[in-house]
Amino acid sequence: MEINVEERASQAETYFRSGYNCAQSVYMAFSDLYGMNPKMAGIISAPFGGGMGRLREVCGACTGMFLVAGLQLPADEPSKKGDSYKLVQELAEEFKAENGSIICRELLGLGHKKDEPIAEARTEAYYKKRPCAELVHIAATIVGKKIQSINDINEK
Repeated sequence: MEINVEERASQAETYFRSGYNCAQSVYMAFSDLYGMNPKMAGIISAPFGGGMGRLREVCGACTGMFLVAGLQLPADEPSKKGDSYKLVQELAEEFKAENGSIICRELLGLGHKKDEPIAEARTEAYYKKRPCAELVHIAATIVGKKIQSINDINEK
């Protein structure tokens, strides 16, 4: 199955720019490939935005990638966790190599660990000072390429 990676990455960024959080945006952009509608994907992934509920821990765009990885290589039996974990580690390493970190507060240059639960308004000023839309696009590109690579191997 061929995936248009750039189209998926652009869709993820569009979701983010329309108000969804970073984790939702990445996960929703790929959910249909696994028979899940984007609305349900958004519900499942909502708590992971802002570095896990705005705790500023692991970047939500990364978490979105990891959720997609769980659908791509489902650990539906305990013995399959290793394959899923390996994929998550590969995705994390690639994101970190490109961005310097997978930690939300480090990516945003924040000197504190958590923020208030309510996010600030999404204005042009917000998008100018935050790299989140770009990070969502990057995460979606990374996971899309990885999915395509896995699919190519499985089709041989």
